[in-house]
Amino acid sequence: MTTNIAFHRFAKLIAGTAMLGVLATVGPANAQSDDILVGLVVKTEANPFFAKMREGASQKSAELGVKFQSFAGKYDGDHDTQVTAVENLISAGASGILIAASDPKAITPVLEQARQAGILVIALDTPLDPANAADQTFATDNFKAGELIGQWAAKTVADPKTSKIGFLDAIETQPTVDVARDQGFMKGFGIDPKDPARYLDEDDARIVGHQWGQGSEEGGRTGAENLLQKDPDLNVFYTINEPTAAGAYEAIKAAGKDGSVVITSVDGGCPGVENVKAGVIGATSMQYPLLMASKGVEAIVNFKKSGEKPAATAGLDFFDTGVTLVTDKPVDGVPSITSAEALKQCWG
Repeated sequence: MTTNIAFHRFAKLIAGTAMLGVLATVGPANAQSDDILVGLVVKTEANPFFAKMREGASQKSAELGVKFQSFAGKYDGDHDTQVTAVENLISAGASGILIAASDPKAITPVLEQARQAGILVIALDTPLDPANAADQTFATDNFKAGELIGQWAAKTVADPKTSKIGFLDAIETQPTVDVARDQGFMKGFGIDPKDPARYLDEDDARIVGHQWGQGSEEGGRTGAENLLQKDPDLNVFYTINEPTAAGAYEAIKAAGKDGSVVITSVDGGCPGVENVKAGVIGATSMQYPLLMASKGVEAIVNFKKSGEKPAATAGLDFFDTGVTLVTDKPVDGVPSITSAEALKQCWG
């Protein structure tokens, strides 16, 4: 998911909640751009992260005077709807497709059809499997995002060598973004992740277990309840995102362990940052969905006009859109900003 982003870039954006299907269409501003159609396909706009992606892409498309269509699944993991959306964009003659894939591996055949049709494919946030199934990936350095919260947690608990850790991951198919954050946390905390391309193969005794919260508050609460029942001494939670973290906190509070369990997360949405301020989340890694989407639109327009595909960030195999640790309990050696600073830059 790494260098801080210049936060003043983020302008005041269009508000709105998306429904399944075409969410927005922005007409061309001039004749030179009227043959450019940018398509955006996200997992679900029930998550503010993806809603903010749409806003960023819509705003940038309007600014550049190109047509824009956006699609979203009904829920996280709605792969079939994403396939239909890509097929619709191919039929519509899209110039480029930006996609945050629910199933990074299963989506690749239809995206290959798009590429064969001359459509530029850019993965947003979640790398495809394999990553080169997209022309480029615009994303947070998710491994680094996990590593930052892992480093912070290891320096926050009384003794990291005796900690008991619960992992609240996304979904059981282990999408690439889920794996990267999970494995990054392990490395940051000082756990050998074994194969960095997957989890569940690690053998560190500090790991209580993994649960799949589906990125939701309800899933986080249920998953945390299960892990706390498995080991009441659990004192650290890794969570895939901030809604999951909020659910985990409810379980911790109900178990009478409020204040004795450290919760970490990734996102940087305003509700999550508010939870850092309130002490619900100890630390979160802030990412920048607006920048991902707007840079993706710029890349598609440039490709259509020049034939040039977007390049990766130097030293990486993807275009890095940045990550920043947010905590009100900073630790030595892990750069961070406070919740007050983050509330000026958050999204959602």
